[in-house]
Amino acid sequence: MNTNDIPGLEFDHYTAAQARANRTTVETIHRSAYADAISTGDPFNHPDAFMQRFDAYTDPHAGRFELVVARIDGHPAGQTWGWPLTANSRWWTNLELDSGDRAAFTAENGLRTFALSEIMVCNEFTGQGLAHALHDELLTSRPEERATLLVEPDNTPAYRAYLRWGWHRIGTLKPTWPHAPTLHALTRDLNPHQ
Repeated sequence: MNTNDIPGLEFDHYTAAQARANRTTVETIHRSAYADAISTGDPFNHPDAFMQRFDAYTDPHAGRFELVVARIDGHPAGQTWGWPLTANSRWWTNLELDSGDRAAFTAENGLRTFALSEIMVCNEFTGQGLAHALHDELLTSRPEERATLLVEPDNTPAYRAYLRWGWHRIGTLKPTWPHAPTLHALTRDLNPHQ
């Protein structure tokens, strides 16, 4: 994805503390990107539940969180974030691996796996390649061996995009958050030399 293809696009990178200082922007982007899901009354997508998860992710003791906010002509247009998984991460809790040794697959040390937790684009900026640009901006310089993300099985546009971007399914996972759906777990190699 060439970010020059999106006129006026700029990225801002934030640590956990900096992300917390930008809560209003994070919630505004979520409300725009998830307007349809919020309108269904699904408690998992409710802004309050979403911001509770955001606050947990950005806890100063939680690890090396990174937020990327995309702005087009200075206006918030989308965001993505994630963090490296450590030995005590709960990310893999409830993972049902399609094949292989679960214990070996889920062994983490803070350098093996980057968890891409969210990619969202404000409704008025969809269809411009911004999700892919955000994805690449966050992952391109990551030092970890691989990345993982979770996707709703019926979110066909996102699922197809992830497959095009080099992701593959490794199993299913129901996060431990209240009202969380069962999601497909995907991974991809982050080593640019392979």
